[in-house]
Amino acid sequence: MDATAQLQASLDAIRARIAAACRAAGRDPSGVRLLPVSKTVDAARLRLAYDLGIREFGENKVQEALAKSEAMADLPDLRWVLIGHLQTNKAKHAARFAGEFQALDSLRVAQALDTQLQKHGRALDVLVQVNTSGEASKFGLAPGEVPAFVRELPAFSALRVRGLMTLALFSEDESRVRPCFVRLRELRDRLRQEAPDGIAMDELSMGMSGDFELAIAEGATTVRVGTAIFGTRSTPDSAYWPDATGHQ
Repeated sequence: MDATAQLQASLDAIRARIAAACRAAGRDPSGVRLLPVSKTVDAARLRLAYDLGIREFGENKVQEALAKSEAMADLPDLRWVLIGHLQTNKAKHAARFAGEFQALDSLRVAQALDTQLQKHGRALDVLVQVNTSGEASKFGLAPGEVPAFVRELPAFSALRVRGLMTLALFSEDESRVRPCFVRLRELRDRLRQEAPDGIAMDELSMGMSGDFELAIAEGATTVRVGTAIFGTRSTPDSAYWPDATGHQ
């Protein structure tokens, strides 16, 4: 099987699993967006995915995503979604090309992004990242901090707040993973009642290759799938998550 056929088969399999999970949950599959996560995948393979109809990719690192966006600048309808922690000094890069940022968890980053976006005359869809597992190794706000944080966001007019994002506990034990998704959904439902004008709480980005069916059962509107589409990465995931010093 050539690379294009392999990629098509993987996409078909994931879409079938999403549809089955939606049916089991009594949901319409059109209400769940598949976001292919393309970290470590080179531009040549991403062009194959583009030829198969993919129009957005999720990336963890700004520099990697920026390089790919420049290499694929001839594809104007391609959208880049940043799903990893952003340092304030990288906001100037993100503001140039990103269409969405799913890991907003500090007012300093919100301010930095807003300032840079204003310079470029752009707006950015954002999701607030919530640490639903309580792990110190993960970025994101504690659930109890989110309401006050969200109340501050209308001050940043270039940020279009769309909802929430989380990374569940990394475990094969569903009884430990599911509560992470439940917490995010319940928090979103509460915020819908009290969010300021202009702040939408429609999106729940949760679930990855190993747990997206569980996330769909609990209300995910976006699932972030990488290895189940593109295969095992040569770079370990540890290179994409913060170490003890808080850096990636």
